[in-house]
Amino acid sequence: MKQKEPTVNSFLRRSRWTGLMLVVVAAITLEATSIIQFFFSQKGIQQEAALRAESELESTQLEILNVIDQAESAVRNNMWIARWCLNFQDSLSLVTSRLVEDNPVVMGSTIALVPGHYRRHPLYAPYSYQLPGQDTVYTKSLATPEYDYPSQEWFTKPIELQEGYWSEPYVDEGGGDILMTTFSMPVRDEHGVIAAVLTADISLDWLTDLVGNINVYPKAISILASRSGKLMVCPEESLIMHRTVQEAADGLEDTAAAHKIAHAMLSGETGSEDIVYRGKLQHVFFSKVERTGWAMSIVIPDSDINGHLRRIGSVVAGLQVLGLLMLALILLSYARNQRKNQELTEKKNKMESELHIARGIQMAMLPKIFPPFPERKDLDLYASIVPAKEVGGDLYDFFIRDEKLFFCIADVSGKGVPASLVMAVTRSHFRTTAAHENSPQRIIRLMNDVMADNNDSNMFVTLFCGTLDLATGQLIYCNAGHNAPEIVSAEGVRPLNVLPNLPVGVLAGMDFQDQETYLKGGETLFLYTDGLTEAENSYHELFGEQRMEEALHPGMGAVEQLRAMHRAVHTFVGNAEQSDDLTMLCIRFLGSVPDAGDGRRLTLRNDIGEISRLQAFVDGIAREEQLSDPVASSLNLALEEAVTNVIMYAYPKGQEGRLDLQATRRPGELEFTLTDSGKAFDPTAAPVADVSLDAQERPIGGLGIFLVRQIMDKVAYRRTDGKNILSMTKHI
Repeated sequence: MKQKEPTVNSFLRRSRWTGLMLVVVAAITLEATSIIQFFFSQKGIQQEAALRAESELESTQLEILNVIDQAESAVRNNMWIARWCLNFQDSLSLVTSRLVEDNPVVMGSTIALVPGHYRRHPLYAPYSYQLPGQDTVYTKSLATPEYDYPSQEWFTKPIELQEGYWSEPYVDEGGGDILMTTFSMPVRDEHGVIAAVLTADISLDWLTDLVGNINVYPKAISILASRSGKLMVCPEESLIMHRTVQEAADGLEDTAAAHKIAHAMLSGETGSEDIVYRGKLQHVFFSKVERTGWAMSIVIPDSDINGHLRRIGSVVAGLQVLGLLMLALILLSYARNQRKNQELTEKKNKMESELHIARGIQMAMLPKIFPPFPERKDLDLYASIVPAKEVGGDLYDFFIRDEKLFFCIADVSGKGVPASLVMAVTRSHFRTTAAHENSPQRIIRLMNDVMADNNDSNMFVTLFCGTLDLATGQLIYCNAGHNAPEIVSAEGVRPLNVLPNLPVGVLAGMDFQDQETYLKGGETLFLYTDGLTEAENSYHELFGEQRMEEALHPGMGAVEQLRAMHRAVHTFVGNAEQSDDLTMLCIRFLGSVPDAGDGRRLTLRNDIGEISRLQAFVDGIAREEQLSDPVASSLNLALEEAVTNVIMYAYPKGQEGRLDLQATRRPGELEFTLTDSGKAFDPTAAPVADVSLDAQERPIGGLGIFLVRQIMDKVAYRRTDGKNILSMTKHI
């Protein structure tokens, strides 16, 4: 026994030494890993900060340009009528008044004549404007001894440049100390000579909220400067329009870097620089705002970007020490854990059995009898779902009500039991809501409000909802963060144009928007979840949208289409494990859509914002018919007046309505038919406007139908089946 004791002690010492070495190696490995992780994490965080700043700059610029585009479009769309009214100079105030009324972003507008161009009015500049918070449009003259408009920048610059020009921002002291800017364009007479300047004034007060509230990081600040360098938006309100970025740079301790940034901003450059302010490192990202000459920058303290990482590093170091202490306990508890494995195995088997039952219940909730509507000859529909686990978070559903197919496809965030519970709730809300609602956007909005309430688990659902009119092929749909479906037709495969919107359940009170298109007879709408395009093979390659589109074939029935897709996915994936639920819904429309003349039709909502779609509709017809620019412009003006009249007056305030505009080509003429279901109104019965009267003597209204009659060769109205039908014919 005494001879074996040294051997046992030696074994114990070797075991302790081995354990100690294991802890030392683990400590060195953890420390090296932490250093490497810290380095790459810091690099990644800085890259992410740059991407976030650049993305915020770009998105903010897009919002600015949206307002800029509206103002420019307002001026450009009224150039034709402004040129035409030069021969009726007393009517010029109607042009500016109409421009202000029809364009919410425009606060004021003037047509200022070039001095001496017309003998009757050597100096003439009617100015229409709205006061903040009021709907009334006022008109006054800028041709006063106190206001020398021919010397103003907004008047001289567009004439000098012979193109549109945005003026330097200024404070409108007479209008309530509002920060303003003006877009102006030269107006040429029938001889091509610049005879006047047409302008649009917009308020820039919204810039303070838009630019000043950029929340890239908690302590980040944003600055916007004009082309001359004046500060338009900055944290110190007292400096706005009183100091330039160069003057502001003089007050910084890192003057050289600050001046370099100021010079780059005013030169229209895009980039980033680092400066030191009050002893702390700051990262500056800047870029230009197109067409305005403005420059925008975001200043982010380095502590905002890397401070959290440094704090985490300290915590990680402490956790590593704790982890090493726990390593010894783990080694001691290993034996005890083996004993528990048997218990866990038994529990696992029981759970798998329960999950199998849950899967059967979940699948029973979805339509599974195909064909679902065997008596219908206008619809071919098939769907399938393959969960990645026993239960999944995907769903599809459909039913027919009032000769319309209501359908949806959805993907719940996450997998497993929680996702399956949310899936069941989502399907229940869809059935309940769609039973009495017709609009997909309202169905999604009501579902979102219910599911976002008390969503403590922060789970969300990407959802695509639509209604297909089985009589006409009209498809109205709304997308909530889901993959865009594919349309399969004889012309090929193309993705459906969808607005992304937010997923359901993220935030209550969100607005969603309906979209509309038409399916022709024989066309197929293919809907899917991301488990299809993100299916991976053993090399971690994605199936992708291209392979999906190649597997879609025109003319295939719904069943054959989905079976072909399953074969394509299985061939690509091989023996790789399925990583996500795979759900597909194939809707093949077999009905026929009545021919709308030669197929040129536009459907609008009674929303003044829909007017912007009219230009592209007219441009497309003008290109097909090879119409001249003046004819196309006059057609657009006439149709805009007619459509605006319907949007503004056909439906009671707050009621949703639609209007259809159809173009029909006949020998020697184009006929435009405008149809709405609003209250009866015959615009042709309105008295003809007397344009020979002065603006002060002429009654309000009537100019719109006057323009339609002047431009179109024939205008006719009829009331049929509760609908207003206005026919406008142009000889070509």
